[in-house]
Amino acid sequence: MQLDTFASSSRAHLIRLADWAVVAIAVVLPWSTSATAILLVVWLLALLPTFDAALIRASFAKSAGEKSAGELPVLLWALCVLGMLWADVGWDERLAGAAGFTKLLAIPLLLAQFYRSNAGRWVLVGFLASATALLLLSWCLVLLPGLPWRGRSLGVPVKDYLAQSGIFVICAMVLLHYGLEVRTRDRYRAILLWILAVMFVASVGYVATARTSIAVFTVLVLLFGMWHFGWKGILGALVILSLIGCLLWSSSSYFRSQIWGTVEGAERSGTNYISTSTGLRLEIWGKSIELIAQAPLIGHGTGTIPHLFRLSAQEQAAPNAVVTINPHSEIFLVGIQTGLLGIAALIAMWIAHLMLFRNAGSIGWIGTVVVAQNIVSSMFNSHLSDFMQGWLYVLGTGVVGGMVLRQKESSNIAALGRRAQNEPL
Repeated sequence: MQLDTFASSSRAHLIRLADWAVVAIAVVLPWSTSATAILLVVWLLALLPTFDAALIRASFAKSAGEKSAGELPVLLWALCVLGMLWADVGWDERLAGAAGFTKLLAIPLLLAQFYRSNAGRWVLVGFLASATALLLLSWCLVLLPGLPWRGRSLGVPVKDYLAQSGIFVICAMVLLHYGLEVRTRDRYRAILLWILAVMFVASVGYVATARTSIAVFTVLVLLFGMWHFGWKGILGALVILSLIGCLLWSSSSYFRSQIWGTVEGAERSGTNYISTSTGLRLEIWGKSIELIAQAPLIGHGTGTIPHLFRLSAQEQAAPNAVVTINPHSEIFLVGIQTGLLGIAALIAMWIAHLMLFRNAGSIGWIGTVVVAQNIVSSMFNSHLSDFMQGWLYVLGTGVVGGMVLRQKESSNIAALGRRAQNEPL
């Protein structure tokens, strides 16, 4: 009896530790890769002993009802692992190619963890608080040039401008939504949320402008309009985007340079001058399409991308010879290695996660923003395989997805209770 009590108490402590480990991961993710990796190990060590077969089956059964939100990430990872079998490179390269997809295994674990736990809101609060601290530090670096420490670059304290602007876009869209939700019952709180959202957007426009984040912001604003106001909301979103674009174009030289750089690179692609990032990216995409066409069904194998681009560069004359380990598109990265089969699994996973958050209220909006941000940014970068952006997606879909499953379960139980009360004896 005492052993059972001790085991139960130990399990409860581990459950709380696992929950707070995820909160800590959300806090440090925008700041430190090393701290995130250490906390991930702590999370797994605390979480895995608390799971049993019944909980895993319940989680998968719930997510299966939502288009296999838990199974499809595992399927994509399994395809990448199988792709190592037919890769014509060394095992070090094969393992390196598969490593970026291992994080997908955390999605069903997080779904199960936050299906049983009510700590998900603290994960979201922790991430927002951490992103807000990063925002304030970023503005301090810009507005106080006398500071002895200048960060990684102007207005970018840690990591890089692409990671920072991606985080800020997500936070801005979530804050805009919640401001709209609370405006009737707490006007001052809504105004505060909107002011903070504007600060996030202003940072993206004036401090660290990433072209990928501009595309993401455009899509999310259109999605925001449709989510809240239907098809008429899209027209309003277009008007708002036009006004924001005009304001940034007239007042931000950095914003203008990013846009002009994209146009110039697109115009010069296919010529002997491809030194612009856009021109290089278009050249890489063209070569990626050729490589997928050479092995369309199952790809060249996991880990073969550096080898394939080296071979291609040897066949080309400079300066158009491009050697890369990153095709700057998650679809191309998956397609080159695992073919159309892998691309189908990737797209199916994205769709499954979007379906999981459909009709799930405010929590569903957060998950939708995370998934949509990853889909759009993965058109231009391999963000699902990258560390920070990939774990941002995994945490967002896993934690928020578990909260949605828990919310739907509670709604179903409440509905059954009301039905039982209304049924005649």
